[in-house]
Amino acid sequence: MSSPYRGLLEEIEIQRNDMVRLASETSLSNHKVIEASKRLDYLLNRYHLLDVPIK
Repeated sequence: MSSPYRGLLEEIEIQRNDMVRLASETSLSNHKVIEASKRLDYLLNRYHLLDVPIK
């Protein structure tokens, strides 16, 4: 897998971990968790547009 894909996967993993951490410290409806979820959605959509299957 080329490095742009790998870099995006790393960003996705970091964002996912951040969202989970925030949710465990607050609540799922907290605005910071919702914003983190939106950022994660954005990254996942970018990855999907690259037409690379998520493993």
